Amino acid sequence: MRPGEHHLAELADGLRLRLIERRRGEAAAGRAPGMDLAEEVSALVDEEAVLLGAETRAELAARIVRDTVGLGPLEELLADPTVEEVMVNGFESVYVERAGRIEAVEVRFPDEEELRNAIERILAPLGRRVDELNPMVDARLADGSRVNVVIPPLAVDGPALSIRRFGAERPGPAHLVELGTLSAAQCELLREAVAERRSLVISGGTGSGKTTLLNALSSFIGTAERVVTIEDAAELRLQQRHVVRLESRPASVEGRGEVTVRDLLRNALRMRPDRIVIGEVRGAEALDLLTALNTGHDGALSTVHANSAADAVARLETLALMAGVGLPHEAIAEQVQRGIDLIVQLERRADGSRAVVEIAEVVRVAGRTAVRTLEAGVGR
Repeated sequence: MRPGEHHLAELADGLRLRLIERRRGEAAAGRAPGMDLAEEVSALVDEEAVLLGAETRAELAARIVRDTVGLGPLEELLADPTVEEVMVNGFESVYVERAGRIEAVEVRFPDEEELRNAIERILAPLGRRVDELNPMVDARLADGSRVNVVIPPLAVDGPALSIRRFGAERPGPAHLVELGTLSAAQCELLREAVAERRSLVISGGTGSGKTTLLNALSSFIGTAERVVTIEDAAELRLQQRHVVRLESRPASVEGRGEVTVRDLLRNALRMRPDRIVIGEVRGAEALDLLTALNTGHDGALSTVHANSAADAVARLETLALMAGVGLPHEAIAEQVQRGIDLIVQLERRADGSRAVVEIAEVVRVAGRTAVRTLEAGVGR
């Protein structure tokens, strides 16, 4: 922390509280504020901190506005383009991810109340709220960033907030080759597979770059095709003009109005799609996807959480069985064999880089579902 930072923070807190009290008094008296917030803050700073330099007063005013209507201490982190994710574990513990690596930062909230206020300011424009009856929220900001909040009593050590950022510009296939995520041979293989309408599932762990790769591979879809995307939180940024974006909706506080990925997938089949792109398969919608792939809707793209290509196939079968329609495992396995063509396995390495470690073909061996490696990653 730079010299004088603590004093500046205390001064900002004191002036912000004075500003809040003044505005509450005006509201109680039925008077509208004489100035907008930024002007009033600048006047208050000039009045109460006249001994500070002009640059410091401007910084102090910006801090007060930030803490009053913005996201408080998180503003400076979110203004940093190198920050990929912000993770708040209680008001005194904040981490960020840069270049795939997690590191602690000195940013703190003054107390738990300020952290909760920042969370409310994030969720309010989205029409969402978090409280004891609804202590978990997963939402999407206007810029596409994904927000997840868990509060006590579920979060034992205080409110937990994470903001996963997605830039407006997503890396394309060529950029991923430059980054080392894809080799040139892998890129060409996947380009041909997408162009030939083979169905691909991208597999990997959390933070391995599945959505980024999915977005990049979608650029190989023909411009004349009608694409329907289905996601829990709309993160994909496809470049095609003819794209219909669908996003699931959680139930309201009253338990009504939920629209699941499975509901959206069923409806998408009635929308005359040339391609269906599902952000992630994580539940019973796996069966509907397999059914679609086996009834003429080929060329789909999706992702799944799994540790290997073989595990991805097994997970798809398990998720399809969760639909509870009574189909035997053998029937589900056959649907996977006929519907899914390729599994692309991603890995997040110790240095934070992401890489495709295997591209495998789904095959049938001795009556069972198996995978056959077509292209291995570096060192595999």
